[in-house]
Amino acid sequence: MPSQATLERFIASVESNAHAKAIEDFYTENSSMQENQSAPRVGRQANVAREQAVLDRMQSVASRCVRPVFAHGDHVAIRWVFDFVNLQGQPMRIEEMAWQRWEGEKIAEETFFYDPKQMQPS
Repeated sequence: MPSQATLERFIASVESNAHAKAIEDFYTENSSMQENQSAPRVGRQANVAREQAVLDRMQSVASRCVRPVFAHGDHVAIRWVFDFVNLQGQPMRIEEMAWQRWEGEKIAEETFFYDPKQMQPS
């Protein structure tokens, strides 16, 4: 179960747009990340690489946690809003729910729920 201080550090890391670093710092070595009903990606380094590849396709990103954050035992639910500008200068906003299972102070499993139509530039 994560401490409140750890949750706050994790949220601050994401809100500072250090997405790949947040994965390095707050996920277990064999953690998994899953987008909606897609197959999970397993392994912290694979998830860091994927996150960095997404960021490399963007001019900018602004990340915001929409509070409250819900935590119960080893499970945490966070609502995020991400405002991206891609390399062509097109903005897009993605709102998602992240459902996490923690092992102590690290995230072991995370599933993101969002509408894929949001991935289209506005």
